[in-house]
Amino acid sequence: MKQKKRVMIIERTEKEVIIRLPSYVDTNGLQRFVDYLAYKEATALSKANQSAVDILAKEIKKGWWEINRRRLVK
Repeated sequence: MKQKKRVMIIERTEKEVIIRLPSYVDTNGLQRFVDYLAYKEATALSKANQSAVDILAKEIKKGWWEINRRRLVK
């Protein structure tokens, strides 16, 4: 059985980094990697510290519960 040649190309242009992968790469794993990259891009310029993130998360959860409580508790 002939092995597939591994060909991954990473190219940096003035405005972006381009990653080219062969079509046989597992798309489920690739999607998780792309989600991670999207997270890194979204948070790259953030100046928030962990305590600020924790406070925001607590406020969001509290607001969600207040909105959905009547629907879930009978």
